[in-house]
Amino acid sequence: MPVLTFLGHAACEVRDGETSILIDPFLTGNPVAAAAPDAFSPTAILVTHGHNDHVGDAIPIAKRSGAMVVSTFEIANFLGQKGAKTHGMHLGGAHTFPWGWVKLTPAWHGSSYSDESGTHPLGLPAGVLLRLGNRLLYHAGDTALYSDMQLTGRQGIHLALIPIGDNFTMGPEDALEAVKFLRPEIVVPIHYNTFDLIRQDVTAFARRVEQETGSRCAVLQPGERVEY
Repeated sequence: MPVLTFLGHAACEVRDGETSILIDPFLTGNPVAAAAPDAFSPTAILVTHGHNDHVGDAIPIAKRSGAMVVSTFEIANFLGQKGAKTHGMHLGGAHTFPWGWVKLTPAWHGSSYSDESGTHPLGLPAGVLLRLGNRLLYHAGDTALYSDMQLTGRQGIHLALIPIGDNFTMGPEDALEAVKFLRPEIVVPIHYNTFDLIRQDVTAFARRVEQETGSRCAVLQPGERVEY
């Protein structure tokens, strides 16, 4: 069965046998990161949207390891211009790779990247469905709550990563509604307590998930993992 390791903020690694998938690898500059970029030589890297705390170290990791970055068409083009091998997709589209299946879902948020030459608008943000073997993971990205999450939930999600930090994403109340829409077997809260502005009581959130839904909430500290 696949194993998810939470790396801090919204970053994670998913391993299934020899396959290693990094999602939103914000490690450099992440005050709670569980590892440095050089610790990873992934099979592929998935990026939900263009904000710096999600693109993170995707470019140097991809260039060093040869891993393909999978993201929206605009982000893939942008990262490709910086030397990364990429595969562009878009919302609602799915593709089967040699290592697994990916589908991009809608997300209500923004998507831009800032560097020394300015701020680059990079199209629409996304969530990601990742199937390795017969197990389905959903990374919600930085989305707000929206009712069509119920449609995503019909696909049979084994593990869902849901932001709870508020201010920039869903807060705990909306995240709880998202869990009810998605109906995953396991929920892993993300995008909280990295900075003071998104500090939350994750224990209280986990308690409500398990009291009010049929899902199990796995609260992971950076570096901790869960099999799904």
